[in-house]
Amino acid sequence: MSLDTKRLADELAEQVVAWRRHLHQHPELSFEEEQTSQYVYEKLRSFGNLELSRPTKTSVVARLIGSQPGKVLGMRADMDALPIHEENDVPYASGKAGVMHACGHDGHTAMLLGAAKILSQYKDRIKGEVRFFFQHAEELPPGGAVEIVRAGAADGLDSIIGIHLASYMPVGKFGVLYGALTSSTDRFDVKIQGKGGHSSQPESAIDPVVIGAQVITALQQIVSRNVSALDKVVLSVTMLNAGTAYNIIPDTLTLTGSTRCFNATIRENLPVWIERIVKGITEAHGAGYEFSFSHGYTSVVNDEQVTRLMEDIIRERWGEEDIMYIDPLMPGEDFSEYLKKAPGCFIQLGAGNPEKGFVYPHHHPRFDFDEDALARGVELFVRAAQKVVIE
Repeated sequence: MSLDTKRLADELAEQVVAWRRHLHQHPELSFEEEQTSQYVYEKLRSFGNLELSRPTKTSVVARLIGSQPGKVLGMRADMDALPIHEENDVPYASGKAGVMHACGHDGHTAMLLGAAKILSQYKDRIKGEVRFFFQHAEELPPGGAVEIVRAGAADGLDSIIGIHLASYMPVGKFGVLYGALTSSTDRFDVKIQGKGGHSSQPESAIDPVVIGAQVITALQQIVSRNVSALDKVVLSVTMLNAGTAYNIIPDTLTLTGSTRCFNATIRENLPVWIERIVKGITEAHGAGYEFSFSHGYTSVVNDEQVTRLMEDIIRERWGEEDIMYIDPLMPGEDFSEYLKKAPGCFIQLGAGNPEKGFVYPHHHPRFDFDEDALARGVELFVRAAQKVVIE
């Protein structure tokens, strides 16, 4: 007999909202989620029938092992907040200055708690295992997923799914994409070594500010002149530091930026192209340079079979009208680490609602979302488990 997933999710909806609001009021930054992970651990322990572990200091994994052998389905939620001061005037606003849940991770955690609570009641009907990953540090590379995977917590998975709340989509809609969903996210750092001097005598100096300006301008030509117009690539210089006084030409300038793309070959070439420009311009002016390139997250690539399963579940329960076939997204996601262990699918769940004022983008100090989306996320998790390890 199939589970009445709508009834189960609706009955738990108020509790899921309460969990989300508690987490929103008590945000913690990446790798610092000690109270958050303990809160999640205690909730999971109260559900019963779950084998709990702490593969890292601030993460929690719960295993719901059925009475019969079968497939192992993973489900993941991230728990960390961002270094942003919240500007929302709501009863559940962040209680910690300079830290807030501005990307929906409080909602992700609450939805997965809801799914764990419901499914833990049906241990005897499960053939195989549902493994719940409550992950730390998605927002800060190298990220928490790689630590969980290295700890062996993802060993044995047959597939894994995740849901990300999306304020840019109407509440209740599901964003589906086959193949590459998110870009890779990498960082580059450049230090230009010039020769300082008085601003009235630039001929006696090697001005790293002027050189840096030329480097920044030239870097923008990588996308337009080294990459096909059919490929999506973003190169942004986001930090620039030089000088201590208005009348002094500084010795050095540092700049930092990010690169994002979907193509593995382009990703390999980007540091080569960047350094070639930096080297050429600095040498032309008699300056020196230091260059480093740090790889962040790889692209999330949705598996065709798992994505089709999720699409079919959504269509069967909510109808074709609630499916949005979305374009690839430039932000990065370390859900990609789990996909190195098993095929999976990452679904976007609409949570924006202009009528209620939920219009601000992720990572904005006034970000918030329509909590009506949470019950749908819980139900989707439960329905996926029903398809994979119950039916």
